[in-house]
Amino acid sequence: MPVSSNVEIEAAGECLKLLPDRAVLWEAARTLFIADPHFGKAQTFRSAGIAAPERSHAADLDTLGRLIASTGAERLIVLGDLLHARSGVREAVVRSLMDWRGAHRELQITLVRGNHDRSAGDPPDELLIACVDPEEALGPFALLHEPRDHPESGIGYGLAGHVHPGVRLQTGPNARSSHGARFPAFIFGERQAIIPAFGRFTGLGMVRPNTADRVAIIADGEVIMVGVR
Repeated sequence: MPVSSNVEIEAAGECLKLLPDRAVLWEAARTLFIADPHFGKAQTFRSAGIAAPERSHAADLDTLGRLIASTGAERLIVLGDLLHARSGVREAVVRSLMDWRGAHRELQITLVRGNHDRSAGDPPDELLIACVDPEEALGPFALLHEPRDHPESGIGYGLAGHVHPGVRLQTGPNARSSHGARFPAFIFGERQAIIPAFGRFTGLGMVRPNTADRVAIIADGEVIMVGVR
């Protein structure tokens, strides 16, 4: 099985790179796509008395900063759910976001409003993030949060998140069982793609890709194309 630190895939006539840090790079447009960082989720859980890692947002911001530096991206598209909930937008989270933004002042950032953004509200104006509704066009792509129920009905190749997609790899005589290792996944269909959740404190939503889908998993810091049966 071929292994690569990133995998190139064609969509809507453009070459996209699938990165092991749960991001997609459109190199020709110097654009990086991520979905579902859910900043403030740990703080939301902690405020409800549920144990959660205190600084997961800081680790995710560090990863994002490294991605921006290594890819040379000039534009960041967040495909929904930048913030998890209004109750999680605490001083420490806002300060971390402001400090990170201050270190990346030249970066253009667009947020496609997701279901959590609608309840948490748009990010503070000082973060200089343009907020748009789903179906915003960017070249041949349609920027989404939730995948389209009928992908063929939309204009442009859809790029979505929301699902936090994961797949289960099953091998051996019990391959039809419900057991098997679970991995974050990129799923590219004929008319839309779903990319993994960027936030490390988000979990996986297990999906069953269609046999025609192109699927890549993230395992041990690598992106690996896998077959669908």
